[in-house]
Amino acid sequence: MSLTDRRADVPDDDVPERAIPDPAGAPIRSGHRIHPAWWVAVVTFLTIIGAAGFRSTPGVLMTPLHEEFGWPMGVIGGAVSVNLVLFGLAAPFSAALMERLGIQRVVAVALVLVSVGSLLPIWMTASWQLVLCWGIVVGLGTGAMAMSLVATVTGRWFVERRGLVTGVLTAAGATGQLVFLPVLAWLAENHGWRTAAIATSAAALTVVPLVLWKLYDHPSVLGITAYGAPAGTPVARPPRPTGHPAHLALATLRDAARTKVFWLLAGSFAVCGASTNGLVGTHFIPAAHDHGMPTTTAAGLLALVGVFDIVGTVFSGWLTDRVDSRILLAAYYTLRGGSLFLLPALFSDSMHVNMLAFVLFYGLDWVATVPPTMALCRSAYGERAPIVFGWVFASHQLGAAGAALGAGLVRDQLGTYDLAWYVAGGLCLVAAVMCVAISTARLSDVSPRRTGSGAETSPTAQ
Repeated sequence: MSLTDRRADVPDDDVPERAIPDPAGAPIRSGHRIHPAWWVAVVTFLTIIGAAGFRSTPGVLMTPLHEEFGWPMGVIGGAVSVNLVLFGLAAPFSAALMERLGIQRVVAVALVLVSVGSLLPIWMTASWQLVLCWGIVVGLGTGAMAMSLVATVTGRWFVERRGLVTGVLTAAGATGQLVFLPVLAWLAENHGWRTAAIATSAAALTVVPLVLWKLYDHPSVLGITAYGAPAGTPVARPPRPTGHPAHLALATLRDAARTKVFWLLAGSFAVCGASTNGLVGTHFIPAAHDHGMPTTTAAGLLALVGVFDIVGTVFSGWLTDRVDSRILLAAYYTLRGGSLFLLPALFSDSMHVNMLAFVLFYGLDWVATVPPTMALCRSAYGERAPIVFGWVFASHQLGAAGAALGAGLVRDQLGTYDLAWYVAGGLCLVAAVMCVAISTARLSDVSPRRTGSGAETSPTAQ
């Protein structure tokens, strides 16, 4: 293989400087410095930021929708719950679609769905329309760009620095929150919630050209290997699975569900979803508003969570390359549970130092759980790890949906969110115990084996 064999439409800047082995193992060199994997990572980062616009929308718009339409918080929280469920359930199927159709096509269509689903509610007149747009359309779109996208990109494009890149890409959601939350809150307060919805729609649509330009499906498209791949690694990608994507996703779930590791990861990650975007991400602003805090101030605090989340998640990715992932997860959930027990006493009508301390501490831990959870999936399930992680992420979103709905009902019945914070704190302690239990499972015994149908089979964890 020679440099002239690669695709003619690929710019020279995309060819890495290091030696690139051909299928026969002979090294090939180029004089350029940036491996294309980093461009793919940058576009993935921006894609997740673009999709994160909607993830910031419910917390900002719940109170304006409640005031304009008179819908109970439980009804609006129900629409968010549908979104969170589909956000999770779509993840394993989108991972399977990426195996069959490629990353680029799936992500471009998903961004269009997010844009359309964010825009249509400006004309709605009934709550079922909110469920249709926020819940179903946007839920499917955001689900296709969930953490399974991160697992697929890092699994295909990186061998070295995989944990670090996973942390950075996971932090993209927090970066989007940081970018969008204050802007959307300001737009909603000064120009109405419909203007905020239009801005969210435009943000998702803006990313589509970048995806079509640089989000390459696999290193073999460029005639190279993944970043940090060992010498002698074949350039050609493995054969695509032959089964229907839905069958591949379901067969992977069937095989993974026979293992102890899967249920421990899924259960702990369900608590992660319940205690982050399901509860805090959806209800922190309304809860602060109940105590007299202005919406813009509460949104600013939630945006600060995003600032510290970026630091915490990137650092967690760095730690995941060096420390046992099970130890990290147990520590993260224990610390998160303790912070949630303290939160009800920290709300007031203004910002104060104790609440800022909570925001700092909680932000560092917000999605720090993702890199070690993804690493455990990869260790246990090999090539099918993106799809398995999609199912684990589905449990994350089921937990988030339950918390979004349940906290809204608690607020409607009791007039306060306090019980919701305490329950979430207790669940985090349970999740920490589950993560410790993973250490009794022999991860080397649950790596899937490829079958002729393109699905994976794996023995039950001991």
